[in-house]
Amino acid sequence: MSEENQIDDQPQPLIEHLIELRQRLLWAVVGFVIAFIFCFYLGAHIFNVLVQPYEWAVEWSGLDPTKIELIFTAPQEFFFTQIKIGLFGGLLLAFPIIAAQIYKFVAPGLYTNERSAFLPFLIAAPILFCIGAAIVYFFLMPMAMLFFLGTQQIGDADTVDITLLPKVSEYLSLIMTLIFAFGLVFQLPVVTTLLARAGMVTSSGLATKRKYAIVLAFIVAAVLTPPDPVSQLGLALPTILLYEVAIYAARIVERQRKEALKRSGYSDEELEEQDNA
Repeated sequence: MSEENQIDDQPQPLIEHLIELRQRLLWAVVGFVIAFIFCFYLGAHIFNVLVQPYEWAVEWSGLDPTKIELIFTAPQEFFFTQIKIGLFGGLLLAFPIIAAQIYKFVAPGLYTNERSAFLPFLIAAPILFCIGAAIVYFFLMPMAMLFFLGTQQIGDADTVDITLLPKVSEYLSLIMTLIFAFGLVFQLPVVTTLLARAGMVTSSGLATKRKYAIVLAFIVAAVLTPPDPVSQLGLALPTILLYEVAIYAARIVERQRKEALKRSGYSDEELEEQDNA
């Protein structure tokens, strides 16, 4: 057996695998708990950072930035908001630890070439998630809040003041939902590439379903984002672009597989038969 097809895992009783699984889960839970405590302790500061897009929107709208105000209407609301911040931040901070423990548990059962192919995805996944979160923080959330600020009504002799006073819990839920939605959507090339490596999808199959993907992208954007066109287009258009990237990534995987089969002695006719199958 060649070196790249070797497996480091040694036969072990089931109880040994369960003990190792418990140890990996324990490290993952400990990492999450530490990250949660850290984020909960700094909950107010983290919330102030998350409010920054709203402050940008107030400045762009020409309103007085010194009058920015968020409210909570129940005594326990801001406390539970800080708990949500702890869970939200703790999960993000602990993700590298959780992913590393999962990889360490699975890696001994993989071939050497499979481990080398899997590692780039562990690096690409958090990077793509951060890119999606950055788009929400620096573009989508300020534009959405600017839209909502534009729906305010300035009172005069015949009308009343209708002023936006966001609740801390609802604002946090909105920005968290958008960050997770964009972060997950940006995993599309990673997931598609893994499925292509496993032979579960093909680039041609993805290309033929492009029109359905476009419709689905707009439906998901309408469900997950606020009811304003900027937010919905801000999610739908990157999703469609990422779908095209996923098709290109699947083509690269197929090309690499063909080259590997050619090096193994397969003829062009046999490769064509596999493609048709």
